[in-house]
Amino acid sequence: QVQLVESGGGLAQAGSSLRLSCAASGRTSRNNAMGWFRQAPGKEREFVTFIRWIDGMTYYADSVKGRFTISRDNAKNTVYLQMNTLKAEDTAVYYCAAGEFYSITRSTRPDNYNSWGQGTQVTVSS
Repeated sequence: QVQLVESGGGLAQAGSSLRLSCAASGRTSRNNAMGWFRQAPGKEREFVTFIRWIDGMTYYADSVKGRFTISRDNAKNTVYLQMNTLKAEDTAVYYCAAGEFYSITRSTRPDNYNSWGQGTQVTVSS
């Protein structure tokens, strides 16, 4: 089981930037994928991005493509989400998740992941 600890959330103005961190500990699996999801009040949990750990392959939701960047630090066993040009609709609780990579499509679904962080609030004001 992988334990995930998130940090970096907070209040930001529209157009500004914010960086989230997710530190992983415990046993990791082969073909591991690390994903970011977000959930606004009254909404379903939404896929944001994921990275395949073994080679750094990434994939983004259309809503964040060109603005958000996911990256990893192998030495620190940490994944980051750099969020630029923030919009009010980015306001949500952001969750880091860990699971196996099977396909791009499966890695966009929450049920592909078996470990989750507690979430960090991101609020963007206009």
